[in-house]
Amino acid sequence: MRDIALITLGLAAANIAIRLGGYYLGAALPQTGAWARGLKALPGTLITALVTLQLINGGPQEWLAGAAALGAAIVTRSLPLTMLVGIVTIYLLRLWS
Repeated sequence: MRDIALITLGLAAANIAIRLGGYYLGAALPQTGAWARGLKALPGTLITALVTLQLINGGPQEWLAGAAALGAAIVTRSLPLTMLVGIVTIYLLRLWS
């Protein structure tokens, strides 16, 4: 029982340290300038890189799902809906093949 309590306390302390570390790291990042613009663009560039890799390594199913997602992006201009359309499309295409 004592071991479980120590493990629980240790995990709680690690959780708090990680959360506080993330908060302080985020507060230390630049809010203006070139670095700030680069950091704000980072999530989009990572998604683009992952999708591009899937299209390069994929076949017709991936290209059809990519086209469907591109169409959704143009029509809705909503990232969550675009991702949902792409995921559902590739799921259905793989399910039916």
